[in-house]
Order: sequence, then structure tokens, then C-alpha cells
Amino acid sequence: MEIRNLTCISCPMGCQITVEMDGSEVLSVTGNTCKKGDVYARKEVTNPTRIVTSTVKVIGGKADMVSVKTREDIPKEKIFDCIKSLKGVEVEAPVHIGDVILPDAAGTGVDIVATKNVERK
Repeated sequence: MEIRNLTCISCPMGCQITVEMDGSEVLSVTGNTCKKGDVYARKEVTNPTRIVTSTVKVIGGKADMVSVKTREDIPKEKIFDCIKSLKGVEVEAPVHIGDVILPDAAGTGVDIVATKNVERK
């Protein structure tokens, strides 16, 4: 039997959660004060995922860079591949929130999208 201790990041409470596991099976989750904590803990110990954020160079814009993020969470082990896939990516202004900057980042099936507007100079 394995015990995993986590700090929940689903809400500002930051509950200290204990997950009891038998192999890859979750036996119990304790310490959470809401349902989100239970869901977070089960997912974190069996299939951890993350949203990736970064910036990309903008050509001809009022700002030199635009903030970007994965449209949805990706497997945790793909984070560095996702960041590497952004190396050298440049976009032409204008850029709008939600524009796809890089489709299917690192073979995850998840697009990287702009999170702010950048107008042309």
C-alpha cells in the first residue's frame, strides 16, 4: 500500500490531501473539504495533466510578445516537449485572443492559443 500526500490546487483553500493507493488503484482520498479536492487528487495520482503557458514573438505588433497557453490540459510528461515546440515560433500582428498559434502542440492533439490581443503597429 502506498500513501501520497498532495496539496490541492483546485481552489484557494490548499487542502492537504492524503491518497491511499494499492498499485494504480485509489483506495481512499482524505483531507479535502470539497468534491473538487477528491477529483483533483484521483486525477493527480493516476493521470496528472497541466495547462502550459508561455509567450511567442509577434512581428509588426504594438507589443513584441503575446502570451499563449494550451487550449486544455496536456499530460504532465509532455510539458517540456510542448515548450520545445514553441521555440522559434513567430506570429504576424494582429493577434486575437483565441487565435491558434500552434496546432497539435508536440503531438498532444491540443492547440496553443493566444491569450491576449496584439494590434498591428
